Amino acid sequence: GILTPAKAISKASYRVKNGIAAADRVFEILHEKDSMEDIPNAKILDGFTNELSINNISFKYDNDLVLNDFSITVPKGKTVALVGQSGSGKSTIANLVTRFYDINEGSILIDGNDIKNVTKKSLRSLMGLVTQDSILFNDTIKNNILIGKPNATDDQIIDALKIANAWEFVKDLPQGMETNVGDAGNNFSGGQKQRISIARAVLKNPPIMILDEATSALDTESERLVQVALENMMKNRTSIVIAHRLSTIQSADQIIVMQKGRIVEQGTHVELINKDGMYKRLVEMQSFE
Repeated sequence: GILTPAKAISKASYRVKNGIAAADRVFEILHEKDSMEDIPNAKILDGFTNELSINNISFKYDNDLVLNDFSITVPKGKTVALVGQSGSGKSTIANLVTRFYDINEGSILIDGNDIKNVTKKSLRSLMGLVTQDSILFNDTIKNNILIGKPNATDDQIIDALKIANAWEFVKDLPQGMETNVGDAGNNFSGGQKQRISIARAVLKNPPIMILDEATSALDTESERLVQVALENMMKNRTSIVIAHRLSTIQSADQIIVMQKGRIVEQGTHVELINKDGMYKRLVEMQSFE
């Protein structure tokens, strides 16, 4: 049949058109002006000494209020966990603190400096972000980890891999950390990718850690390994954890329970269990997604 090749050709040309449209869109984004440019004379933050505070912020996404008059203070060295069901606004906070979006009202301060008045580069250099989707590039494990600290030594990389519980599988690879991760990390399992991106954050060693602690996509064994890696990383560090699982939350200094962009309860695990409110119900249902 001549029909099959003819169909294939028409499909291919359709794909090329699609590809061109996608490429146009990529170039459009690359050339787009940064809508949140640094202000003239923006301050350079050169460290973190005191606290990160979020003050009465509201944030709208397409006219829907995602956060409503929301405030928390994260003192240096403490771990604050945000919990709540899907749509409660907890993941938005990571994007606001790192200034990928700007708030509509209120302020976010680091040691008293409004993050709108500091350079985005210096702001983000203070922060390590581990998200649900470990973003890996088609390059070696080593180069993926070096993004956090380009001049690090191999020994420092290995230390970071150990803390991230990743050395145990990397050391057995024929090419070790020179192994290519493949396109989007496809050569590795979800748990392995997550641990490589935790190693990157560990090597960068930022004073503030923001974790979208998504272990939901992992099997039980790698979840346990990732969990331990996250706990290793959070020791003596200021952390905001967007928590999906109970294990991370129990040791947090402060747990913030969110619902529809507002705080409904806050306290330690024990305090909140004794309160017998929404947190206790979430714990019983094991549902922090």
